Amino acid sequence: MFRRKNHSNSEQGVEDQQQKVKELRASLGQLSGRSTQFCTDACLKRFLEARNWNVDKAKKMLEETLKWRLSFKPEEIRWNEVAKEGETGKVFKANFHDRHGRTVLILRPGMQNTAALDNQMKHLVYLIENAIFNLPEGQEQMVWLIDFTGWSITNNVPVKSARESINILQNHYPERLAAAILYNPPRLFETFWRVCF
Repeated sequence: MFRRKNHSNSEQGVEDQQQKVKELRASLGQLSGRSTQFCTDACLKRFLEARNWNVDKAKKMLEETLKWRLSFKPEEIRWNEVAKEGETGKVFKANFHDRHGRTVLILRPGMQNTAALDNQMKHLVYLIENAIFNLPEGQEQMVWLIDFTGWSITNNVPVKSARESINILQNHYPERLAAAILYNPPRLFETFWRVCF
């Protein structure tokens, strides 16, 4: 049976969320430089959502991200630094949005052309940052379309690279991925899917 939320409860939920955002901001203390620009209310809300509105857990996650951003410097990555990674079109931002207006990143593992993990991650982060920058007003999430056409064991993405990609997305860009769509996945995925589910 479906229940309809009454208006006063949803207003209370929004007030609670705003209070949690204020608590998280206060617990972070004085921010400076790019950290101030990064830690918008929308950003704090995403980190809180990722940690089920637990302020302490969200603070820890956000502090790790701020440290990561300080060392990785995603806002300073320029195309000429990662252009080699993009030569084959293995990851690129689509020139269209999905039906909900979300930016679409297309990943094509079959087009893997390098083995340098650092450069692969810089390329991915560059594209994620670019996709976020180009999100329409009021939109917080993006969609990944993973096209396995041409994929084989010989040209697959190394496990370490896949693991690091997931780590970056999950821990430093929480609540940014709306959906990941697998197109033409290999039979290996079907077997894995059946075993897991």
